[in-house]
Amino acid sequence: MSKIVLITGASSGFGQSCAQLYAKQGFKLILLSRRLDKLQQIANDLLLGSGDAFSAADVICCEVDVTDAQAIDRFVDGLPEAFSAVDILINNAGLALGTAPAHKANLSDWETMVDTNIKGLIRMTHKLLPGMVARNRGHIVNIGSIAGNWPYPGGNTYCATKAFVHQFSLALRADLLGKAIRVSHIDPGMAETNFSRIRMKGDNDAADAFYHDVKPLSADDVADIIVWTTSVPEHININSLEVMPVCQAWSPFAIDRTMENKQIIND
Repeated sequence: MSKIVLITGASSGFGQSCAQLYAKQGFKLILLSRRLDKLQQIANDLLLGSGDAFSAADVICCEVDVTDAQAIDRFVDGLPEAFSAVDILINNAGLALGTAPAHKANLSDWETMVDTNIKGLIRMTHKLLPGMVARNRGHIVNIGSIAGNWPYPGGNTYCATKAFVHQFSLALRADLLGKAIRVSHIDPGMAETNFSRIRMKGDNDAADAFYHDVKPLSADDVADIIVWTTSVPEHININSLEVMPVCQAWSPFAIDRTMENKQIIND
């Protein structure tokens, strides 16, 4: 029997690439996003590009905003029986908004990141996990970021939300000890998707400048890793996996040597 994969944020980036890979392997797919039209186009493309392994009966597209708790409840409660026993949950929906320092940041942006990256993830997990426990099988893959491990100026709330994803994933796995349920979190570094365009709120020049003269990860690169994580033998759990392009690494600790700082020392 084909496994059922649910992917949030499936209309672009990592989610879309994961859908393509799982379809080619004959998995059943539940694709979620706020953009139903985009999901339907992706589903049509999957049917054309996946050969005999995948058919229209193998995919459901649902318009669901993970920041809406009631929408999640309605969606899960209304799943057709053939798709109700989700085997793999890919908590991919997430975003960053803005790069301003904390004292200049937009509070609404902070709240949107918390609502999406934290609350959306835990709501979807909380809704599907009891079924996995009852069936004693399943795999939850949470998509974090290197920002959860390595802070940077302007990251503030985004970094904090991804640190939550890291610790929630580890604690969830600890809670599930003794159950045949796996929990993994993947922390990608610089990856060229629509992530920066959303963060820059439509400023395509600023988004493109971030990737100038480098070779970042692609959505397909990260999807390969996610799908591999769920394909290893079932007695293996990939706890955490951090991945960066070769062009990226950690920076030295920042030190302020300005006149203002020297004045503080003298005082």
